[in-house]
Amino acid sequence: MTPSASTLAFVESPVQLLNVLEWAHARSAPSGSGPQQPQLDGVPRQRGPGAGGAEPGPDRARAEGGGGVGPGGEPAPAGAGSPLRIVVLPPTDPMSRGQLRRMAALARDEGYDVCWQEARGSRFAPLKALAALARDVRAARTVVIGDPFSRYVQLLLTLVRADELVVVDDGTATMEFIAQTARGERLVRWHRVGGGGLPGRVRELAYAPVSATARRRFTPVGGRGRRVEVFSSMPVTAHGAMTLRVNDFAWTRARFGPPRLTKGTDLVGTSLVETGVVDPARYLEAVRALTLEHGATRYFAHRRESPEKLRTLSQATGLEIVRPDLPLELIARRGPVGRTIVSFPSTVVHTLPYALTGTGVTVAVCDVDPAWLTGSASARARSFLAGVTDTARDVRRLPAQAAPTAG
Repeated sequence: MTPSASTLAFVESPVQLLNVLEWAHARSAPSGSGPQQPQLDGVPRQRGPGAGGAEPGPDRARAEGGGGVGPGGEPAPAGAGSPLRIVVLPPTDPMSRGQLRRMAALARDEGYDVCWQEARGSRFAPLKALAALARDVRAARTVVIGDPFSRYVQLLLTLVRADELVVVDDGTATMEFIAQTARGERLVRWHRVGGGGLPGRVRELAYAPVSATARRRFTPVGGRGRRVEVFSSMPVTAHGAMTLRVNDFAWTRARFGPPRLTKGTDLVGTSLVETGVVDPARYLEAVRALTLEHGATRYFAHRRESPEKLRTLSQATGLEIVRPDLPLELIARRGPVGRTIVSFPSTVVHTLPYALTGTGVTVAVCDVDPAWLTGSASARARSFLAGVTDTARDVRRLPAQAAPTAG
């Protein structure tokens, strides 16, 4: 039986996995020469059977986790001998799973132990995953999570006995997590609105004890009790006994780039339409206006954007649609990338300035006009999006693009 790791990380998205690697790099603070640059062009380097990109099973992932000095005396991977085990809890959508496969390969190339654990897709998958992970969760002394709003992660937190809990960025949601824990509120995603009728209220009531336990886990205990750390690129301030460590993407900058710059402008897509926050017609007009104004040629799609929406955007604007197979921070750092990157309010307006520091790339953010919001958008949406823009560092502010009335 594989011994339990003293540090256990749970990730559900490619960005969360990237930020766990950044956290491990910051914690270890390696000196001297680092590991060789991982292969990013083509299929990532694999160390065992199934090199065609199949999702790694727990046994295979753990077997590949080693490190050390090779026969030729080459440097050991950064994570060789690390007590960190990364548990991937993949979503069901193909784009996220594909990016997670690539990120898992990079993590294994760094020498970390990676376990792929299905927790969705069938009625009993969550319970099976919980049973498979319970022993390791109870034994871990440090637990790292990427999404404190995840109901499955909150369920796992009821088993945690760790001395230390670390939250790494899951994008701008970290800003809301800090605000809600400071106010002692229950954890609710900023774009979520109430609904579901009576069945939804019954589920919320049944889940309330789990949510309350998770909220208590995120409250540091003084003295020799539990420590809580937030590892973030977002403009947040720790409260109480919570500690904050800044994620400046040192691992990404050390491993990749600097990128070759093109003469054009790249646009960054957002899933604000898919989450029901922004009206689709308004979004299309805003993208069209930005394309014309800035001479944009490429559109980096968010992994949650629907194929139908992207086809419409391409037909209406002539933009080349790029579906990245890695988080945008790595794609941009590897290059080629435009000298200007334009985004709506999103995580990348905070992370790209770190990842691309010193490269000469300008990151610009376009405000979201309140008129773009749908009738079902949460009351918090307007102020939250404005806050994402207002607090971004080292970016150029662009006014909201005027769009005709939808419909």
